[in-house]
Amino acid sequence: MNNFVFYSGAFVVVLGVLIVVHELGHYVAARLCGVKVLRFSVGFGRMLWKRRLGQDQTEWAISIFPLGGYVKMLDEREGEVAANETHRAFNRQGVGKRSVIVAAGPLANFALAILIYWAIFMHGTDELLPVLGTPPAGTPAAMASVTNGEQVTSIDDQQVATWNDLRWVLLKKSVGNESVALEVVNGRGDVTVRKLYLSAAGENGWEGDALERLGIRLFRPDLPPVIGKIVANGPAGRAGLQVGDKVMAISGKEISSWFEFVTTIRNSSGQSVHLELQRQGSIVGIDLVPEIVSERGKTVGKIGVAVAEPSAPQRELKTFVHYGAFAAATKALQETWDQSVFSLVMMGKMLTGEVSWKNLSGPVTIADYAGQSARLGFDYYFKFMALLSISLGVLNLLPIPVLDGGHLLYHVIEVVRRRPLSERAMEIGQQVGMSILFALMAFAFFNDLTRLFNG
Repeated sequence: MNNFVFYSGAFVVVLGVLIVVHELGHYVAARLCGVKVLRFSVGFGRMLWKRRLGQDQTEWAISIFPLGGYVKMLDEREGEVAANETHRAFNRQGVGKRSVIVAAGPLANFALAILIYWAIFMHGTDELLPVLGTPPAGTPAAMASVTNGEQVTSIDDQQVATWNDLRWVLLKKSVGNESVALEVVNGRGDVTVRKLYLSAAGENGWEGDALERLGIRLFRPDLPPVIGKIVANGPAGRAGLQVGDKVMAISGKEISSWFEFVTTIRNSSGQSVHLELQRQGSIVGIDLVPEIVSERGKTVGKIGVAVAEPSAPQRELKTFVHYGAFAAATKALQETWDQSVFSLVMMGKMLTGEVSWKNLSGPVTIADYAGQSARLGFDYYFKFMALLSISLGVLNLLPIPVLDGGHLLYHVIEVVRRRPLSERAMEIGQQVGMSILFALMAFAFFNDLTRLFNG
């Protein structure tokens, strides 16, 4: 219950901020263009709260359905307008002003993303270094001879400073490139260039983790499988494991590292396993059953132990990254642009069938991500907010009637024809747009439920 409240709260806050910013874009542009605003609503449907403010007595409201909002402007097509106010009606404005008002909502979302990124880059964050782990056999990274502990310094001569840089560059390159050149440096300082083929990233319509399919994993130190801590009343404690035990094998499979031990246990949830342990020079055999734990929608096994602290100092895997005001602004603009273009490219590939429609997410998945990012800290939460703000801006600019992009399409047609579309044509367009939008929402919600019940 506490988890549900926390995740719901994180979702409501991020969605509320994005809706308010989007509608404020329309509102401010309308006021600057001399258009009278009748209502500013966060949400749709029956109003839960309202208040009139300002010289125009604009009605500010919160409505019952929170997945969106709207700004209602004075418009002769939607009701009678007093003769002395016709000059303030939206429909009486030139196509240029109307286009500015319509485009201001998505542009406000992009501006919010830029502002968030700028603040984060200025403040600075702890980032993981792009140090690679041992790739699974048969993956492109394994075939490129990537080894545990190699740090990526550049991809196709583009500098890579953090793990996030690595992920982002590889995802972008995977869309249109056959392969990339990874420049890596090992612990001895030797520099090597490895050719990584990228076709595996887009397999299964880009479902799941594209980097995992490439075999790109975060570095894990080769810690010995020695028990350092035992949770009281856990499966390990009840079975008689002791601090200092070294795991030699699990059900006949030899274990050489802590990572291998953890992976084997996680894949054995609810199944009896036989541990061969080295204890004070003797071999001890213990049988136990890993308890079944739900983790991020998946079922894994755990026995309630932690690794022993290493005696030697471990490699530093984090770096603090921050920028000056101008450099942070430049990077924020670049980040917003890159993510916007990437979103459009992936949407295009979704239409052509190259990207699976299962990647479409709805409110349940968004709420899950909002809660997860909030638990990780403010930096992650605000980065998620920026990413969602970009997605909202891109989505609203799609040329679908009902959305802002659809209205802009009407305006382009009006400029070409030198007269507006007929009300009947726009009415049909609205109906088509609503059908498309409801179909997308239904599909996204179906995907949410599928992820929820199938993990």
